[in-house]
Amino acid sequence: MTSRSPAHKGSQGPRQIVLVLALLFGAVLVAVAGLSLGTRTLGPAALWTALSSPDGKIESILVWTLRLPRSLAAFVGGAGLGLSGYLLQSLTRNPLAGPALTGVSAGAVAAIVCCFVFLPWLSSIFYPLIGMIGGLAAAAVTFWIARGGRGRPLHLALGGISVSLLLSAVTTYVLMLSGPQVPSLLFWLSGGFQGRSWTQLGYMAPWVAAAFVGALICRRIIGLFLLSEQAAAGMGVNLALWKPVLLVLAVLPVAGVAPVAGPVAFVGLASPHLARLLRPQDPGWTLTFSAAIGGFITLSADFVARTVALPRELPISIIAALIGGPVFIYLTQRRDLSFGGKR
Repeated sequence: MTSRSPAHKGSQGPRQIVLVLALLFGAVLVAVAGLSLGTRTLGPAALWTALSSPDGKIESILVWTLRLPRSLAAFVGGAGLGLSGYLLQSLTRNPLAGPALTGVSAGAVAAIVCCFVFLPWLSSIFYPLIGMIGGLAAAAVTFWIARGGRGRPLHLALGGISVSLLLSAVTTYVLMLSGPQVPSLLFWLSGGFQGRSWTQLGYMAPWVAAAFVGALICRRIIGLFLLSEQAAAGMGVNLALWKPVLLVLAVLPVAGVAPVAGPVAFVGLASPHLARLLRPQDPGWTLTFSAAIGGFITLSADFVARTVALPRELPISIIAALIGGPVFIYLTQRRDLSFGGKR
């Protein structure tokens, strides 16, 4: 980690704010396009009337009941996945860490599917908590395989893939037992925000917000973990305390997003790397950029998924992978993705 003079840091502050505002402005533009386009297109005047003076007509229902909560859910969900990916990569100092490659997403999904099938009387309000328990358990097993995150990136990747495949097999087996519940589960497992309402947005947002606020509070600890565990311990960080805390913060967004959107691939892995291209001055800005980029990517993917093949919709995971895959391949060719060089 390079040191910077106070003057340089002060000059960087406005730049960071402008970049965040630019990302948010881009997200607003995509959201406005999403409010306008669909099976029924709304012109600027009709859209403005529906937004400013909702009257219960079809235009107002399209905007306030269907499209606006869906767009907000897509942005918040993507922001949570980007935040989770950054925290997992910072905790392990591993560029391949992410909700999917560490088994976190598979653990959350498997736990929720099992509860949906075997405990149908359980309220969906508890699904985020169940998803968090499943994600934490899967991440713990992955980190154990990867020697507590101290192994090479290959160890984490192989461990995460192994855990994810095992949990995917469990999920598939449970689906075979679910009978008439299969269609709704398959729809959810395809990933996406179709039909998501204000209620589901309300379920998801507190989990993402709690993780974001908690990560901001812990940004100094995160910065020390980015150096190395030995350096962090040498500067007085209690590893036995802070590693579980950061892991919980990393799983919280996935626990909130998975019950609403299902598994959404690649966003959590690619967003932190794109954020680092903006050269943030400290971990607080990096996690902010990661969340904003994750929200922008997911919102854009959702917009493309529901407009490119009208009147049908594509699974958002396909679009997210088509967007994030080439970007991540470009990054691997352009720069060293490791933290602090070779391990």
